[in-house]
Amino acid sequence: MTRIRKLLIANRGEIACRIMSTAKARGIRCVAVYSDADANALHVRMADEANHIGESEPSQSYLNVAAVIGAAQTSGADAIHPGYGFLSESADFAKACADAGIIFVGPPAEAIAALGDKRQAKRRMIDAGVPCVPGYQGADQSEAVLIAEAEKIGFPVMVKASAGGGGRGMRIVERKVALADAIASARKEAESAFGDGTLLLERAVTGARHVEVQVFADSQGNCLHFGERDCSPQRRNQKVIEEAPSPVISPQKREQMGVAAVKAAQAVNYVGAGTVEFLYDPAREEFYFLEMNTRLQVEHPVTELVTGLDLVALQLDVAEGAPLPFKQDDVSINGWAMEARLYAEDPSQDFMPHSGDAAVLEWPDLEGVRIDSGIEAGDRVTTFYDPMIAKVIAHGRDRDEARQKLAAALREIRLLGFAHNRDFLASLLEDETFANGEADTGYIERNLDRLAKRRAPGGDAAIALVGAALIERSFNDHLTGWDSRGASSFPLQLVNTGHEIINAQIRLNGAEVTAIFGEKEVCIEVLEKTGDTIRYRHDGRIIEARYRRNHYHIELDANGAWERYLDFTLAPASESDAGDDIVKAPMAGLITSVKVIPGDPVSKGTTVATVEAMKMEHQLKSPRDGVVAEVLAKEGDQVAIRTKLVVLKTEE
Repeated sequence: MTRIRKLLIANRGEIACRIMSTAKARGIRCVAVYSDADANALHVRMADEANHIGESEPSQSYLNVAAVIGAAQTSGADAIHPGYGFLSESADFAKACADAGIIFVGPPAEAIAALGDKRQAKRRMIDAGVPCVPGYQGADQSEAVLIAEAEKIGFPVMVKASAGGGGRGMRIVERKVALADAIASARKEAESAFGDGTLLLERAVTGARHVEVQVFADSQGNCLHFGERDCSPQRRNQKVIEEAPSPVISPQKREQMGVAAVKAAQAVNYVGAGTVEFLYDPAREEFYFLEMNTRLQVEHPVTELVTGLDLVALQLDVAEGAPLPFKQDDVSINGWAMEARLYAEDPSQDFMPHSGDAAVLEWPDLEGVRIDSGIEAGDRVTTFYDPMIAKVIAHGRDRDEARQKLAAALREIRLLGFAHNRDFLASLLEDETFANGEADTGYIERNLDRLAKRRAPGGDAAIALVGAALIERSFNDHLTGWDSRGASSFPLQLVNTGHEIINAQIRLNGAEVTAIFGEKEVCIEVLEKTGDTIRYRHDGRIIEARYRRNHYHIELDANGAWERYLDFTLAPASESDAGDDIVKAPMAGLITSVKVIPGDPVSKGTTVATVEAMKMEHQLKSPRDGVVAEVLAKEGDQVAIRTKLVVLKTEE
């Protein structure tokens, strides 16, 4: 055995912090690497030492093999843990570590290469006797052949990129007429994301569940499975909620899937932690191999909580050359665990990613709840990387207890500074279909409008709360009729995240704050206001709200709901903020294209520009029919959130 004494973590965010916690507990010194954007990140502060490896763009830093290997050599690290994402499934990186005499905490380069090509991996699985989805994984990639093979498979059919993962280069095609466009789109996305446009086809299984099995193998030839995880609730082929065990897998089926997963790992002489992903058809009670991820998964904590194992510790053991310390019969599943991925994104705006500073961040302290986070209060979420900021994991005696604990934990998170999906996650956990264990891979997409619908913080009292939050000494000069000795009022205009303009009149009378808007009149009694917290009474209930404001928006978090109001003004606007006339950047990012010039006629929904942020490209569309008056941005511009990009001529 070779003891690891100094470990470089070739990653960032919550996974870098999570790996460090186990490594430090073993007495291993930890080395962080960081880009320009991450100079003050939590994983840098946690490490024993940190090495700068390049600019903010991942290609110039976290994906730069030479820079990462150089940092390991400079720091004297004898091992590298890749985490997940970035270089974790790069056979070239694993080989570069071996060539440099550095232990790679992961599988051999040959195993990564064998499983990285989905077409070749599927052929290996068929040869090994692992059930696979009927499909096409041939070398002929012409459009004509792909269309012909899709007709043989039958619709709906799945078009998938052979390289990479994470839902990129993946399209479900319901009818033949849409297939050619799907092939072209998937190929282009795959080439951009992975540098490889090779595709494969698979039968799309309706009502399917995404069930995966955790496997572990050592260098002595032992290979075990640690049960399954159900990751069915997904959006854009990205997992949202994961749990262990699966609510639809029987003990007999669990054993069958475990045996198949071990076969898959042994087929490529696997070593270390890996996940074999299956598509499970509840109607037929059949499962099919999808792919094998040659790394630690984002959702590994749910397996840890039900087995009592530390998977990172086992990775380090195996990397040092130790055999697995137990047999298959020693592995047992105890209770239930669920994980929710907390993202900086806005579900009500098609999950658009956001960036900003975590001005307020408070995690719940509940028994049986674990938080794996990569940020603390005051830290910044940038536009350069995946917008996941934390994983919230709960363990219970049974599924319902774990589910309720997780929902309660999410509702108790206080996070202000950018949009996030906390309320969406809690709503999904409280949804009847999910609670019954019946949510399949398409459930979120089919019910997105309902699940992502925002509810106002504090209910009808939200506008009065905004008014109460704005009553501060620095605002006194702007409050029409303000008099500290008696009643007063002032007008307030807000734009919510749904781009609805809300005009209200705020009336103050001692501790009472009344909001009059539309046909509603809502009154709250402010009991206490300190810092960023308001305690108030409404309809006989006493509620605590948190708020944050800056020069162009105000956020509220109350009664288990969050909302951001944009472009607030404390007087009637002389002219509309032109919600129907102006296209603004919905997040900070890079303008990748501008498709109109002044004088162009546009229809409602026409794409006028695209902006790239957090590894995703977003199309910005015209809010109405009209004519372009001004174009205020060009391709290549880095823009801030709410920057005006395109202005339409005012309607007469």
